[in-house]
Amino acid sequence: MMKKVLYVPLDDRPVNLDDVIVQGRSAGIQIITPKLDDIRNRPDSEKTSSGTTLDSTSSPTYGHPANIRHFILNHAASVDGFIISSDMLAYGGLIGSRRLRTNGGGAYPDYDATTTDLLDVIRLVKQDYPDKPVFVLDTIMRLATTVFTEGLTLDAYNESRGLMLQPRRTFTAFDDILEGYNLSPDSSYGDTIHFDKEQYYNTRQHKFKSNRYILESLVKEGYIDFLAIGVDDANTQGVQINEIKYVEGCIQAWLGGGSNGQNPDRAIILPDADGLGQALVARMANQLYRSGVKPGYAVHYFGPHGSTITSAYEYMDVHQNIERHVDIIGGRMVSNHPAVEIVAITAADQLSAAMNRITANSDQCIPTIVIDFVDLGKGNPAVTEALLGSEHTGRLLGYCAWNTAGNKMGLALGMGQARYAYLLTETNETALKAAMNAHGSLLFKRFLKDYYYKTLAIVQIRTYSRDHSLYTNTSTLADQNMLLFNSPADYTHMQTVLREQMQIHTATLAGKAAFQAGNSAILQICGSDWTYAEYACAILPYENPDFIWGRAFEITLNPALNLE
Repeated sequence: MMKKVLYVPLDDRPVNLDDVIVQGRSAGIQIITPKLDDIRNRPDSEKTSSGTTLDSTSSPTYGHPANIRHFILNHAASVDGFIISSDMLAYGGLIGSRRLRTNGGGAYPDYDATTTDLLDVIRLVKQDYPDKPVFVLDTIMRLATTVFTEGLTLDAYNESRGLMLQPRRTFTAFDDILEGYNLSPDSSYGDTIHFDKEQYYNTRQHKFKSNRYILESLVKEGYIDFLAIGVDDANTQGVQINEIKYVEGCIQAWLGGGSNGQNPDRAIILPDADGLGQALVARMANQLYRSGVKPGYAVHYFGPHGSTITSAYEYMDVHQNIERHVDIIGGRMVSNHPAVEIVAITAADQLSAAMNRITANSDQCIPTIVIDFVDLGKGNPAVTEALLGSEHTGRLLGYCAWNTAGNKMGLALGMGQARYAYLLTETNETALKAAMNAHGSLLFKRFLKDYYYKTLAIVQIRTYSRDHSLYTNTSTLADQNMLLFNSPADYTHMQTVLREQMQIHTATLAGKAAFQAGNSAILQICGSDWTYAEYACAILPYENPDFIWGRAFEITLNPALNLE
């Protein structure tokens, strides 16, 4: 019988919902999610204009926290574990947690009874079902505002991120941090033009109080078994740093064990947000199938070492971030004889050596995960073509090239660890086949989205959208809200282009050595012996690809693979 895990996602984007559901199936887990209407998040859907000038936007969509609370309580008895996004539960999703506020709430811990009552459903669940794992994903609020949500423009995004990147005066006391958001090392920062910085600071205050409440009242008291805290859109300096250091101090002081503000058994804080759902599904699979036994992971870099690379959107270097992601998924870093190896490609000129390593691992039955760090946010052409030209790529347990470095890690490692835990423990042939199809579909999707869409097809969509903007002042950014900034006819045209292009790319990808009919994938691991299945066919329903948020950046994409 399949395990059942209740999952409250960060929002309803595919990376946080569709992919997590498929990842669960790849590990024999049925992911139970709220109704779509209750987790729906969307940017502004209304606008005002004067001729060819856009004046304003409004009317975003957020999730429904009260309904999420009921969902958790209604399903608690029937599931084997819980993975809950505090942002969805308390604020209606990630963009809801960033809504500008007229006040930051009352004094902690009585800052907002509505919010704490919602969060306390976690306490109720753990009290009623103490033996069921409860994992929570939380976020430290990002630097920038949300573009085209409640009227906030791209200028507001750029201005807010620029201001919040500036160095802040160092504080260690909680109240001092709350009151010191606008203080530079020597004075304070001036007025803003495109957004209300005081309302922004109110939002930070409220969110940071929730961060502390979750740690102090729920994790410290034993109602949350593991907490993953993602720092969304971060930097090595700026308004988040005091918050990050405070959280690290709380983890160290309140939870016992661990070091340097991290506790692999209780709570980890790192740069990521959209990868945390999949990372926690992996930890859940390891808990349910292997009672939390920690497999060893080793990472090999092909290109500059991760300790020398820090993304402009993160505060932690790549190697530290990989180590912390391994902690989240329930693994441990080792120097020799790993259970799973991470091949981290950081330079395209090291491809030959990377491919030799992947081939050798496959031949020696060493489970492997590949992460492409070469290009920001998408698959590098040379790396992708080399991977797809190898039959051994079809045997990977995980792969990603999508978005930030932290996102890539969360998705690739989450995918690989969940699969690994299942391959070691499942013996039922029917269950193994169903899970194999899910894993093959998710691995195929990563290449289809990370390269064929994010590197190739998106260029055509963005160019068309911007060239056909309804307004002169959105001509460079129309693709960020195509439902508002392009005509209905042009939007339909772009949907058609998307769907036709993705049919072409699906056929191309299915013909590559990695996924061609007859190539093998890992069906089961029995000690040092691997059992294989063969790729048979790949199908992408024509109507499936769509711009789920009405923007080019993110699309729905659900290919289905069959293996025999």
